[in-house]
Amino acid sequence: MDAFLKNLPKLAKDKHNENKKYFDKLKKKTPKNLDYVMQELHDSEFKKTDCLTCANCCKTTGPLFTTADIERISKHFRQKPQQFIDQHLRIDEDNDYVLKSVPCTFLDAENYCMIYDVRPKACREFPHTDRKKFQQISAITLKNIPICPATYRIVEEMKKRMPL
Repeated sequence: MDAFLKNLPKLAKDKHNENKKYFDKLKKKTPKNLDYVMQELHDSEFKKTDCLTCANCCKTTGPLFTTADIERISKHFRQKPQQFIDQHLRIDEDNDYVLKSVPCTFLDAENYCMIYDVRPKACREFPHTDRKKFQQISAITLKNIPICPATYRIVEEMKKRMPL
């Protein structure tokens, strides 16, 4: 995993134009069974992939925190939402709440999330490869390919299974 993870940004960069063209075609001509195939590819990949051996998403990027996330997590810490915000979050250029810094404050040395049961929605749904109407999130998927080895493999398999 370490070697693949180390090479992932280069692999993703080499495939970026090909993937972008593929996703552009996918938006124009979406196969009827796309969501079904994506669910199948996602499930198959995550039977083989253990996120605890990687946690690259937690180490290199931070999730968006919705109001519901902030309320749920601050309650977990027995804090007022504003205390949680002041302690852990900042507002980014899109006016969204994000972590003050990465790697994630809540990631421990063994790649476990210390707030797993109350983690943000963005973390629960990452890498979004099993979302309905998958063709609508191609920009997110393109951003996740250099970060998540599973996303890289899912997209490569997707291109084989559904050539456009």
